[in-house]
Amino acid sequence: MRIGETVPPSEPDAGRPLEGVRVLAAEQMAALPFATQLLARLGADVVKVEHPTHGESGRGATPGVTDPEGRHVGATFLRNNLNKRSVGLDLKAPAGRELFLRLAPRFDVVCENFRAGTADRLGIGYEAVKAVHPGVVYLSVSGFGNDPASPYMDWAAYAAIVEGMSGIYEYKRAPGRPPTANPVGALGDISSALFGVVGVLAALRQRDRTGRGQYIDIAMLDATVAMTDIVTNFFSMGIASEVEAGVGIVETFAAKDGHFVLQVVREHHFAKLAEVVGHPEWLDDERLAERPGWLAHLEDVLRPGIEGWAADLTPLEAVKAFAAEGVAAGPSQTSADIVGDDHLAVRNMLVEVPRPDGVDEPVLVPGNPVKLSATAEGPETRPPWLGEHTDRVLADELGLDAEAVAALRADGVIG
Repeated sequence: MRIGETVPPSEPDAGRPLEGVRVLAAEQMAALPFATQLLARLGADVVKVEHPTHGESGRGATPGVTDPEGRHVGATFLRNNLNKRSVGLDLKAPAGRELFLRLAPRFDVVCENFRAGTADRLGIGYEAVKAVHPGVVYLSVSGFGNDPASPYMDWAAYAAIVEGMSGIYEYKRAPGRPPTANPVGALGDISSALFGVVGVLAALRQRDRTGRGQYIDIAMLDATVAMTDIVTNFFSMGIASEVEAGVGIVETFAAKDGHFVLQVVREHHFAKLAEVVGHPEWLDDERLAERPGWLAHLEDVLRPGIEGWAADLTPLEAVKAFAAEGVAAGPSQTSADIVGDDHLAVRNMLVEVPRPDGVDEPVLVPGNPVKLSATAEGPETRPPWLGEHTDRVLADELGLDAEAVAALRADGVIG
């Protein structure tokens, strides 16, 4: 799917569900930008506030491209800021803070993801915004939330930090090896974003009923603990690591020219596995009668049998053989595999963003996984260049004329 393309819905088009909802976001990096991008994809009007000269920190991420003015634009920014407008505003300047507070009442949702307490110090925290906009739905996303009782409130955080603190790295750590950081990308960011969106939608619904706004406080650690629920749940049942869990076979296996993933966690699936790979004798082997035995003999019995069977098969051929018998399996895909995956093409899950720096191949950004039968997909708009919409937003929202805007720019308040 390309920027600007629209895929019609399967039912009569009801428009986007969040049309009319307006979001003002002082945001950076991934957790909040992903959340507001999802809101924008569902129809919300999102105005992004960032520093007027260097922008938000995601613009500085690597790798990146250059914008039409030759400025670096990082991949983190490119994949989290579709369908938004950018206003360059210095929130540390009194005049910048004043403009933000003048803008706030024009929006249903105001949100930020600075380190805890920063928004209050800047004078744009919940109480300051509520004073000028009593019905505001205010979303704050930070590493550890804004509760002073938390021992971590003042700590900085990225996805890997809260993922490690959630316990999942140690739970998944193989014996004799150190824990692996960031094994699945931005779990800590995206989980926080999703819970933030849920909070916003719930608060908007409650405001519809009561007329009252409220404050939503999302801690990335809380969100990640919720996503890695097995860590605490299994610990309460006497299991501290995946090795101890004994849930069954959840492993990768080699095929002719790659690997596939196999998950066998029920006895009838194990019987099918033995049948598919041509080892029916496993069903009479007392060592393999229960799930702990599958793990105990994974390397000396099961892996040689499974990989011996798959040695002349591609990962996809092996997977199709398992799928035909109802055994859960999938190829372990490379980056090139996933970019060419037919499922993702059918589901419009890769958005092609044209590069502004003369490179023909587009930047690929994940599409919207929320599929609605009465809502068209797209059109997506490219991520905004830094401060691209500053003048228009200030004119439309605050009635500032060209002379007033020029004066603010001369003072460095806007970009």
